[in-house]
Order: sequence, then structure tokens, then C-alpha cells
Amino acid sequence: MAERGLSVVGPYRELFSRPGVRGFVISGLIGRMPMSMLGLSIVLLIETLTGSYGMAGAVAATVNVSYAVAAPLIGRLVDRFGQARVIVPLILTHGAALASLMLCVEFGAPDWTLFAAGVVIGGTAVPLGSLVRTRWSHLLDGSQQLHTAFSFESVADELVFVAGPALATALATMVSPYAGLIVTLACAVGGTLAFAMQRATEPPIRTGEKHSGTPITIPGIALLSCVFLAMGATFGSVDLITVAFAEEHGVKPAAGLLLAAIASGSLISGLWYGARRWKASLRSRFVRALGLFAVGMTPIALIGDVWVMAVALFLAGLAISPTIIAGYALIERLVPAHLLTEGMTWLSTAIGFGVSLGVWAGGWLTDAFGASNAYAFSLGSALLAVVIGLAGSVWLRTPVARQES
Repeated sequence: MAERGLSVVGPYRELFSRPGVRGFVISGLIGRMPMSMLGLSIVLLIETLTGSYGMAGAVAATVNVSYAVAAPLIGRLVDRFGQARVIVPLILTHGAALASLMLCVEFGAPDWTLFAAGVVIGGTAVPLGSLVRTRWSHLLDGSQQLHTAFSFESVADELVFVAGPALATALATMVSPYAGLIVTLACAVGGTLAFAMQRATEPPIRTGEKHSGTPITIPGIALLSCVFLAMGATFGSVDLITVAFAEEHGVKPAAGLLLAAIASGSLISGLWYGARRWKASLRSRFVRALGLFAVGMTPIALIGDVWVMAVALFLAGLAISPTIIAGYALIERLVPAHLLTEGMTWLSTAIGFGVSLGVWAGGWLTDAFGASNAYAFSLGSALLAVVIGLAGSVWLRTPVARQES
């Protein structure tokens, strides 16, 4: 057993032996906490004050749509001018917009002000996960360790999604409806500024490269974006519907634990996936993981018990990390190096659009038909992701994948 544990930990330990890695990884982890806290904290705040999941979902969806639109533009600016020069003014504006949203809610400002603040919040959110992965790609530059690094980042994302929902729910329900957003603001601003200070590991600006064109015109990137759009709809709807599901069963504070269950499954599978050396091609791994993702989502549309749901969500999460890891690895191989940050952000954009659609649809369906029935939308979105991925998988062939297949 000890040898097995070392075989899992060993590859990750090697990553952190490189100078400067710990600084950008830790600050990047703190700065990414809002990924799992922002939307949920907004939903909990607005629903508590208005009693409407529809209104709460609409504001959260506005944030996600704005983020989805802005992320590729931010990625392009980062590729052209460097990470620190772009993200510092953005995150300061983001923090001010979050504070404005809370003030609007506190003083009963008109509804349109909430949506206006949401546009700025989403439009200035830094796609830190993409920036961290770009740093890994620069430092490892084609090394086999890049697979482990991307796996670690997926695990880091899941750590955020394990801790974030539980923390946001506890703060909003037990401390103050505003507490979740206050902690979100502190993590976003503090973590991102600390990340920007890690200049030794920042990728250089490729001044000799032409920055014309956009990665979304590459067929494989367009396909991955469509797949992640459908997956994002699954994630967004599950987040909101699960809060309502817990409330319907009289245990609303348990919503964070239910959401942590799906993230825990993804975290465990991500650790295992990243420690292995795979013979199957990236394309094959991506398609298989995608199929397991849809299979895992099926039971949640059929369950009416809270604690059985926790187990089902954990099992559903097992296929998430392998799918996302393979997706980002495909991006790294398909996109030219001088457009890599923008290429990474297209996945963030797709997920952001999907999450916004999922939050909106989940809120509307929950208000109309109840939480248990609304989970059918989450399952349908997962099945759509599989159909798209299978139909266009030929576009995911890379030079390496062709040799492996």
C-alpha cells in the first residue's frame, strides 16, 4: 500500500522541485477560490432577500455570460502584453464591482443595477486557471511532466470546488448573506495580485510572432468549446438545482456538502489519472471519459433522498477531471504557442456560457417543476456533450495521437 501511495505522490513531488513553482501554484489556488464561490454566493444572497431562484439565477447567469465573452479577449491581451500588465488592473476593477453589487443589494437599488454590476464582475474576472496552465506549458515545454502538471491543476480546481461551495453555503446561511461574497472578493483580489507578483515564472511575450487569427477557427478547438459548453450547462444547473434540492428536503445548509461530493469524486479521479502514464491517445481518453461523464450523471435524475444523492454526486464526479485534463492537453497540442493563453480561455469561455445557461435553466425549471425534476436538464446536457464529442472526434487527432492510434 505504501508503494502505491508513493507511486501516486511521486510524479507530483517532482513538479514542485522546480524553482518558483510553489509561489504561482499557491497564489493561483487562492485566486481561483471564486470559481466555486462567486455564483453560489450571489444565488444565496439574492434568493435570501427576494425568495426567487429565478432572479438569483438570472444575475448569476449575467456574471457568467460576461465572463465568457471577456475571457478570450483577456487571453489575447495576456498573450500580447504579458500576464501581470493585464491582470492587475482587471482584478482591482473586479473587486470594486463586487463591492458595488453588495451595496446595491444592501440599499435596495433597482434590479437593473444588479445586472449592471454583474456585467462588470464577469467582464473583469481573471481566467486564472488558464494563466496557471500556460505557465506550466512554458516551464515544462513538451516534457512528459506536462500531463502530470495539467492533472494537478484539475485536482486543484476540484479542491476549490470541494471547499468553496461548503464554505460559501456556511458563510451565507450561518454568518451573513453577504459573508460569502466578502470572502470571495478577498480571495480573488489577494490571490490574483500575489500571482501577478511571481514574475520569474511568467511566460515571455513572443514579440516576433504574429497575433492575427484566433484559435477558435481551429476545428478541434471549436469542437472542444461546444463539448465544454454542454458540460458547463451540466455544472451550472447541478449547482443551482442542488441548493434547491437540499432546501426542499429541509437541509439547505447541506447543499455545500452535496456539491463538495461531486467535486470530491473528480478530485480523486484526477489524482489517479495524473499519476499514470497512458498508452491510449489523448483523443481516445477524452471520448471515453466523456461517455463515463454522461453515464455518471444518469442516477441523479432519479433520486429523491438527500444522502443517496450525495453518493450519486460523488460517483458522477469521477469522470469530470479526466475529461477536463484531456481537453486542456488537446488544447496545448492543437494551438500555436503564441496563442496558447487565448486557446485555453476558449474552454473557460465555453464553460462560462454553459454555466450561465445551466444556472438560468436550472432556476427556471426549479421554480416551475421542482428541483428533482429539474435534474433532467443536467442529464440532457451531459448526453449532448457526448453526442457532440463523438460526432466530431476526428478533429481531435494530433500528430502524436495519430502515431498512438
